[in-house]
Amino acid sequence: MGGKCPHRSVKKRRYSHKTARRTKFLVKGDDMVYDELKKPDEERKALPLDEDLPGMGQYYCLHCDRYFPNVAVRDDHFKTKRHKKRVKQMMGPAPHTQLDAELAAGMGMPDNGPKLMSI
Repeated sequence: MGGKCPHRSVKKRRYSHKTARRTKFLVKGDDMVYDELKKPDEERKALPLDEDLPGMGQYYCLHCDRYFPNVAVRDDHFKTKRHKKRVKQMMGPAPHTQLDAELAAGMGMPDNGPKLMSI
């Protein structure tokens, strides 16, 4: 009568506690990060001290919009696959914006193409 369940190897896929941790701090949208990257270096502000952020908000990855507790962790992040993928994505074409989404849904001004000249 006892023993293991025949379906014991099949488990529900559950969210890891790490995924909840990743969303602890709100991240910017792709279009906002893309705009920040396109700004010249002179327009970017120095990072202010913030006690609520990891590492007082001083160790920041602009591409991924993440803060890190120290330089070593940030430098390890630069070597990860996720960061490299994000850099490649941000160096490509501009991501879609809210305006693009509204136009695709038919909520914006219609684009009827160039007007034909009447003869």
